[in-house]
Amino acid sequence: MLVALIITCETGFWVLLAGGLALRYLAKRPRLGAAVLLCEPLLELVLLAVTVVDLKNGGEPSWMHGLAALYIGYTVGYGHYTVKWLDRHAAYRFGGGPKPPGPKYGKARAVHEWKLWTRSLVGAAVALGLLQGAILYVGDAADTAGLQSWQFAVLRLLGIQAVIAATYSIWPRKAPVGEPREEPAEA
Repeated sequence: MLVALIITCETGFWVLLAGGLALRYLAKRPRLGAAVLLCEPLLELVLLAVTVVDLKNGGEPSWMHGLAALYIGYTVGYGHYTVKWLDRHAAYRFGGGPKPPGPKYGKARAVHEWKLWTRSLVGAAVALGLLQGAILYVGDAADTAGLQSWQFAVLRLLGIQAVIAATYSIWPRKAPVGEPREEPAEA
């Protein structure tokens, strides 16, 4: 049941996002579109509540609970960024807005990658906190090895992204000759 809810929440995220942006730019109803976009955090609250209730009712801690924690952490770290990124692109494509900036080269790209890593750090902290909370909540009554393995997976992912960001700092990609220099964009 928990996996189905995670899939439903992920699907709901994209449906609400597409619906909110369509209302904003295609139907020319920006307030209604914003209201739909503001409903997205409710999905994560439902997932969190169902996960806690499942554990409270004696559910054995498993990879599903770890996946739920990881999903909630990712949404906290990247949810707002994803919505803003897609909103800028929808405004450009459907609303006549300016072309969204995107750093591709040099220091601007390195700064962008470290900002993304910072978002991952926030998401990882949330996921690790939820996982540790679940481990403490079920205590010695259950096998928590599955939840602990998710903690190590979160740390590995954070480390991999740090290496990727570092490569952009150590070996920055150079802009082609004749292309203007970029300034760091907001992340």
